[in-house]
Amino acid sequence: MPLLAWILLFSLVGSVFSVLAAGLFLVLPAGWRERVMPHLISFAVGALLGAAFLALLPDAILHGGVEPHGLMLATLLGLLGFFLLEKFVLWRHSHVDTRDLRGVHSTGAGQIGMSPGILVLFGDALHNFVDGVLIAAAFLTDIGLGIATSLAVAAHEVPQELGDFAVLLGGGRSRLRALLLNILSGSATLVGAVLAYFALGATEGLLPYVLVVAAASFIYIAVADLIPGLHARFEARAIVEQVVAIGLGVVVIYWAHGVAH
Repeated sequence: MPLLAWILLFSLVGSVFSVLAAGLFLVLPAGWRERVMPHLISFAVGALLGAAFLALLPDAILHGGVEPHGLMLATLLGLLGFFLLEKFVLWRHSHVDTRDLRGVHSTGAGQIGMSPGILVLFGDALHNFVDGVLIAAAFLTDIGLGIATSLAVAAHEVPQELGDFAVLLGGGRSRLRALLLNILSGSATLVGAVLAYFALGATEGLLPYVLVVAAASFIYIAVADLIPGLHARFEARAIVEQVVAIGLGVVVIYWAHGVAH
């Protein structure tokens, strides 16, 4: 299968299919959703960290003999950059606030005078576009890396999209309209992937740096957005469940990356 076809297929997995999965999740009873959501978030943490440390960073270091210190500096700058973007409400858009598993999401919209729904869609489109760039960069490096990266994207997109739905539905939009708006913002992944395929294909020297920025984004989402919410549950059973789900996320990414090599 042509490389561009791989990129388009797995961009769909990481975006539109995730939106549809979140939409199907909404039809389940609320109590069931609240029980399952912590496990989805824990799995996403494992998938994101596994993709960053077991796939993206190693492949970036091994790709093209790039100097490791420069790549680690780019990773550090990426983490700081995402922190600054979040401060300006450009990056934090619809990651689920795991401290409130009913789906209430704080976007800070009241502080900047924007409709929460508009802010969610803007942030979603921006983030999905970046996800498309990262998926394309991973596939241009190695198909196994592309698959692992796409799975990590999909893992955190499902709970994220549920947060989006909560904001849009809370703003008075119907379920169908909320679904269509989320699919529209998810299509930005395809745009980012196609543009990156042609741009990065002509500038291969940039690939390792794009990979470490991808790793930085995954680490930041896991550590800053998802893990803090997991600390809200202190009971022993919850801790064991979180560790198991995180471990499963790591194992799935390790397996996907290894099998496709």
